Amino acid sequence: MSRVFNFSAGPAALPLEVLEKIRSDLPDWQGTGMSVMEVSHRGKEFLELAARAEANLRELLSVPDDYSVLFPQGGATMQMAMAPLNLAAPDQTADYIVTGSWGRKAADEAAKFCAVNVAADASDRDFSYIPDESDWQRSENASYLHYTPNETIAGVEFNFVPGGDVPLVADMSSNILSRPIDVSRFGVIYAGAQKNIGPAGITLVIVRNDLLDRARSNNPHLMIWKSYADSGSMTNTPPTFAWYVADLVFQYLQELGGLESIAQVNERKANKLYEAIDNSDFYSNSVAKDCRSRMNVPFRLADSSLDASFLQDSHAAGLANLKGHRSVGGMRASLYNAVSEEAVNSLIEFMAEFARTRT
Repeated sequence: MSRVFNFSAGPAALPLEVLEKIRSDLPDWQGTGMSVMEVSHRGKEFLELAARAEANLRELLSVPDDYSVLFPQGGATMQMAMAPLNLAAPDQTADYIVTGSWGRKAADEAAKFCAVNVAADASDRDFSYIPDESDWQRSENASYLHYTPNETIAGVEFNFVPGGDVPLVADMSSNILSRPIDVSRFGVIYAGAQKNIGPAGITLVIVRNDLLDRARSNNPHLMIWKSYADSGSMTNTPPTFAWYVADLVFQYLQELGGLESIAQVNERKANKLYEAIDNSDFYSNSVAKDCRSRMNVPFRLADSSLDASFLQDSHAAGLANLKGHRSVGGMRASLYNAVSEEAVNSLIEFMAEFARTRT
């Protein structure tokens, strides 16, 4: 069976070069006679892998020296709880910007541990826009401001970094490593791996060192960022296979020329797909053009009764996982780093032919 083009929002595809390297490494990683899943996480070989992964990530993102890079287990959902537990006391307030389902989930999770002020909420227009920053209703003396730069379900993405004097916390699960960012503008960045980094099960956290001592004294050990910073992310047995894949992906991005290069590819992919949608009477996208996501492109057919046929025919054409999220319906093409321009071209060609034969 030939390999299909995967447009899933998660778990996402991995670059073919990385998959081939994994396949060759599985029975014998680096001459150890074992897979990476079998070697000791405290052995020389794996410690070198962990150090290399952090070094490459720091180079890719130009992470300043006064930030720690952590690789905890779990996913972004766990970090939604760790943010208030590490940055706010129970009687303090945190500001949240809600521009989609994941921003809402983060605010709801934080409300279990501190007071939450929703400073902006885009649900009044079905999460199809980013509220103007000048209209945000921030609280006085907030512990931090949290936002989700890219919303996978709604398909909106910030084209700016919020300002302010409090630490900025960002859930970058769905657009991390898709383009360069200025890490120094953030207090904390966290990202689940399963979009642009590797398999689910490992998380990336970048935290400014002066924030590490804010954690509550009664936090569980594994819910304290400083525990991971002090132990090299090995406060317990780490997810070695997921870390190994992340290391390969970081190397792959370095070989491509870094985030500047992948950003250009991602821009071309998104632009050509949006252009195909906008130039068609058969497809539509309702997101405001100034905040359309480069990573997740939701779209609808003019006749929703054709949705099932579209999904069936696209799957037969080797285009997988185009069904929209269950909460909103329609279609969605996720264009993460591993999705090639060839895949996007094939999708556009299919969409044009499907529309031609149904109108």
